[in-house]
Amino acid sequence: MWNLSKERKKSDFKNTKYRLFLFVLFFTSCFGEAPGPSQCLLEPEHRFDCAPEKALNKDECEGRGCCYLKTSEKSDPKQPSCYYPTNYPSYKAVNVTRTETGYCATLVRSTKTFMPKDIMELQLEVFFETDSRLHFTIKDPNEKRYEVPIETPQRVKSQPSNVQYDVKINTEPFGLTVTRKSSGEILLDTSMAPLIFADQFIQMSTKLSSNYVYGLGEHLTSLNLDLNWTTLTYWNRDLIPRKDANLYGTHPFYVAMEKDGSAHGVFLLNSNAMDIILQPAPALTWRTIGGILDYYIFMGPEPKTVIKQYQEVIGHPFMPPYWGFGFHLCRWGYTSSEMTRDAGKQMRDIKIPLDVQWNDIDYMDAQLDFTYDPDRFGDFPEMVNELHEMGMKYVLIVEPAIGLSSPRGVYKPYEDGLKRGVYVTNGTGHPLVGKVWPGLTVFVDFTNPEAHEWWYDMLKEFHDKVPFDGLWIDMNEPANTHVHGSIHGCPDDSQENPPYVPKVVGGMLRHTTICASSHQHLSSHYNLHNLYGFTEAIASHNALIKIRGKRPFVISRSTFASHGRYAGHWTGDVESTWEQLYYSIPAMLLFNMYGVPLVGTDVCGFVGNVTEELCLRWHQVGAFYPFMRNHNTIESSSQEPFVFSKETQKAIRKVVLRRYMLLPYLYTLFHKAHTCGDTVARPLFVEFPSDRNTWTIDRQFLWGEAIYITPVLEEGKTEVKGYFPAGVWYDLVTGAGVESKGEWFTLPTPLDAINTHIRGGYIIPTQRPGMTTEETRKNDLQLLVALSADGSAQGDLYWDDGDSLDTYKKGDYSMILFKAQNKVLVNEILHINGEAEKLTLDYVAVCGVHAPPSKVLVNGAACGNFKYFPGTKLLKIKKLSLPIGKKFEIKWA
Repeated sequence: MWNLSKERKKSDFKNTKYRLFLFVLFFTSCFGEAPGPSQCLLEPEHRFDCAPEKALNKDECEGRGCCYLKTSEKSDPKQPSCYYPTNYPSYKAVNVTRTETGYCATLVRSTKTFMPKDIMELQLEVFFETDSRLHFTIKDPNEKRYEVPIETPQRVKSQPSNVQYDVKINTEPFGLTVTRKSSGEILLDTSMAPLIFADQFIQMSTKLSSNYVYGLGEHLTSLNLDLNWTTLTYWNRDLIPRKDANLYGTHPFYVAMEKDGSAHGVFLLNSNAMDIILQPAPALTWRTIGGILDYYIFMGPEPKTVIKQYQEVIGHPFMPPYWGFGFHLCRWGYTSSEMTRDAGKQMRDIKIPLDVQWNDIDYMDAQLDFTYDPDRFGDFPEMVNELHEMGMKYVLIVEPAIGLSSPRGVYKPYEDGLKRGVYVTNGTGHPLVGKVWPGLTVFVDFTNPEAHEWWYDMLKEFHDKVPFDGLWIDMNEPANTHVHGSIHGCPDDSQENPPYVPKVVGGMLRHTTICASSHQHLSSHYNLHNLYGFTEAIASHNALIKIRGKRPFVISRSTFASHGRYAGHWTGDVESTWEQLYYSIPAMLLFNMYGVPLVGTDVCGFVGNVTEELCLRWHQVGAFYPFMRNHNTIESSSQEPFVFSKETQKAIRKVVLRRYMLLPYLYTLFHKAHTCGDTVARPLFVEFPSDRNTWTIDRQFLWGEAIYITPVLEEGKTEVKGYFPAGVWYDLVTGAGVESKGEWFTLPTPLDAINTHIRGGYIIPTQRPGMTTEETRKNDLQLLVALSADGSAQGDLYWDDGDSLDTYKKGDYSMILFKAQNKVLVNEILHINGEAEKLTLDYVAVCGVHAPPSKVLVNGAACGNFKYFPGTKLLKIKKLSLPIGKKFEIKWA
């Protein structure tokens, strides 16, 4: 018995050795050298997932040449158990050549991967585009692949002379390393994991310079991204914002901090469905299912400079009309023109400023674009004209899904679009049919130039009846709410069922949208899906310019990189919760980093019933969204300011008036965003990168450099802790100052207050607020002077007519600089033209005047209209009547 068992063990041993020999032989022939124990000895945070498309057991994992180590109960469940060994086959760089603009090389792979249709030869091109911008692409040199059709800077013809980066190409295995010359800091290192480039699966990984990484939207996230095995998915979709979900936009751009406080940015220009995986090494992996690898690296070194450099590639944001910065009111549930009118009337009755009235789909006849219900909205044109007479504007919703079920000859938009071939088509060449609000629908293909002409024609014809001022484009991911793909299904092909599906909600690309395999003018929807709302924004932007001859105002839900050139964004169907109030702040700050400064969340939330306290606190935060709109769903209770108590109305009125007072400053910030790529709403780390305390703060934020907002974001709180970077900070209301060395302070915050401070060293232009922006613009100018510790301050004002096109380019604007030093305030006229010549400076408040002045001189003459407040060290000077377009001098002695 013993002998038999011993022989069996011998036989088993021989079989095991034989199987191992066969495995090694098979693996070596197919994948190269088999992984040994030393190649698998990697710390958990340095393991890169070798089973991205499905879970594998040990045999399956090792069968594809990877290492397997089952994660323990203490491990993070998202940590991979199947991971690449250090010797996993990758590409080899050959023919590495120095060019006039950088490098080029051929990348060759001798063994296939576990993904089908490996591309065995690739072309690497590295472009030293500017001293601070590096650009490189990896493509198939033998077959043209889809590339994102957005306008980017033209290729340079020669290499810049003083580049801030070094580039190293490792030949075998291929890896690209980018370092900062001044510090030697590694900014990009793709040798951490193998490059895989198959027809429908492209993967590249990089080392990160620190754990402080920001961007990679659109997701429900804090400002500083979680690197603990976080997957961020990109496939725009209609969804109530929640964590771990792909949302409405695609912005694969990040800013990363370095140990010394420098910053850099990386942008992958790719619009296909994608996952980005963050892991605690720290490291990042891009996985996309199409297109090419097209990277830009921005050297900063300051975070604000990184963001500007990014916008040099994607384009600066458009300049909105002045009225767009007022308070906007909407509701899904204003079911008649009378209800819409009444909402505005009640706002005026309680004396809360209101600039723009909106309607959701309620105004439509049978929920069809370019129509209005003749019974409920029979006097729709008159209603809009009445708003105009009151100095207000009107915005309406339009959808990209066009109803097709009307009797023949009844609904011109559908029939005209069909005739002109403007719809997305299926494999048979017929318009793809889904279901949205009107029932059966087709979807406009905004990559088709003819669709742009048709869209303009339809909007122009409707505008001739109803003279709307702006457009709200919704459901443009595109949403397909009642079917997945189309009513006829989708083909069973590789585009519908790729070998790797990013972690999309619903598990398939067609979930609540149209078939990935459907056809558009430029390419398949598989490639263009994430651009759908962006291309609609371009069409809407251009149509409004042609129709109104003034600045366009477009707010879109779906976005892509470069969106800010054409439209703003609201953050979708958020729930009315305290948690969502908090998340609205990082969302706003991140979209400013993406070059979309005109952004806001629905004030008080969209879904669910809001409490009075939450709605009040939300108005206080929303007053500092660049785009401020109160809007909610038909299924929730009303949340307009007029439905709450008189105390709450008073508190909302107070903060909205503060917003209107600060509009000249906000408008100047938007001018700088439009011309220079500055952010408007700004995270602290962008302004104070050398202060590491600011790197994770996202419950406070800045407007530009100078206005600092510290809101209450929790129920029942009447005080809040806020961090103040080193410097002098003045309360916007009282003028009282506090000098900080970089400290946390507890701030009393009763229900009717939001903490707003001015940074010492800055001058803020303001106006006495009116009930509309039109009314406010006619009021006198005021200056808030916040002196630094050395008694100096500076600020500026950009001013034009607020609505005309290209005023800056044409020179139809004014730019005034204000300077305070040695107890003297002066203005410097950098450019003067038009509207600013009508402005008069009436009032100046100087914060930080440490001794009571004995006299004030205005242009050399004594002024008696001043008052000093010793408790707060505030000096107020009134009744100045100084034309802003002429030089003045104000002295206090």
